[in-house]
Amino acid sequence: MELGDDVLKRIAQELVDVVRANATVDWDKKEQVRASLRRHIRRLLTKYHYPPDKQETAVQLVMQQAELLAAGIAS
Repeated sequence: MELGDDVLKRIAQELVDVVRANATVDWDKKEQVRASLRRHIRRLLTKYHYPPDKQETAVQLVMQQAELLAAGIAS
């Protein structure tokens, strides 16, 4: 099953909202906060029926991008 552009846009926007809401000071160094963020990302991907076999790769990618976003905000 392919996700359409509109669905991917909604996922991206909600992911940004989730990252911003959960990114606290030094969040990238606190495993409990990172675990919570990964859980939110997985739930969002499941909500939009993202392919289960591709979810872990997507979660890792979003976490990397969140770290870059946080680094850009901090500098």
